[in-house]
Amino acid sequence: MQLERLKKIIGWAYEKSKFYQQSFDKAGVTPKDIQTLDDIKKFPFLTLSELNREDSMDFLTLPLSSIIRINYVEDSDAGINVTNFYTRDDIVKNVEMMIRCLQAAKIHRGSIVGVQGELSESRFLDVIYALESMGVTVVPLGNDYRRWIATLENFGMDMLISTPKLAVQLVIQLQAVGKNIADYPIRKIICLNTNNIQNPLQQHIEERTGAAVYNLFAPAEIGTAGLIFQCSNTSGHHVQEDNFFVEIVDFASDKIFEDEEHMGELVITTLTAQARPLIRYRTRQAVRRMSGSCICGRNFLRLATPFTK
Repeated sequence: MQLERLKKIIGWAYEKSKFYQQSFDKAGVTPKDIQTLDDIKKFPFLTLSELNREDSMDFLTLPLSSIIRINYVEDSDAGINVTNFYTRDDIVKNVEMMIRCLQAAKIHRGSIVGVQGELSESRFLDVIYALESMGVTVVPLGNDYRRWIATLENFGMDMLISTPKLAVQLVIQLQAVGKNIADYPIRKIICLNTNNIQNPLQQHIEERTGAAVYNLFAPAEIGTAGLIFQCSNTSGHHVQEDNFFVEIVDFASDKIFEDEEHMGELVITTLTAQARPLIRYRTRQAVRRMSGSCICGRNFLRLATPFTK
């Protein structure tokens, strides 16, 4: 499946995208060079600086009449300034991947889930759609702390979906009015980590809230929070391999690590994204492969970060 989809996406990107036509021609490669998965090594890497620098329309593979969502994301702290485009099929795929992530976190129909975040952001829209598709009760909280506090008083939310920064802000705002978040029924917090796979505030959030923290990697430039998800048994992070092809590359060179000993940079290729494929995108994230079957029963490739126990 991966090889079939890789051939298709390379051909699609080369035929439809001005950026990839120029990039592949400069590297002297064509879609015909993909005969095995290993042949991906022949193709050039894509970097964040290129995504920021190049015209977003040059990455687009379809006319705007075929696009049903456009999402501009600017994050000055992370140095990100990108525009993401989505077809109807892209959104369906993203929601399907998000449902897997949420089910792995043991969210179910009986859950009442509060969602902190800007709902003009595509990744949070995918979360809302996935929750509603699962029949979960959803409470959109937005970014206004006054709404957070009022809503917490009225509904017995047992789970929260947020970012590390917003989760900490909620703790602080409750403390400012003499309340303790640990007194509320929230027992699990799913954090969309926009800059790192590992949540730098995880221990602090767990200690202050008394809730278990479950992480999703949600970089703005990838346009989805469903690339990888934390194993429900905290045994690494599973890659959604039917939608992404993953390589681990030496940070200082183009050398690819196939073994489990070497920590390298996570490089991803989207296999199903229609509007704006990413071919060999260097994520700047340090990971290594994990071997053996996972006790959760999932067969997707697992990745460990430098902080994985």
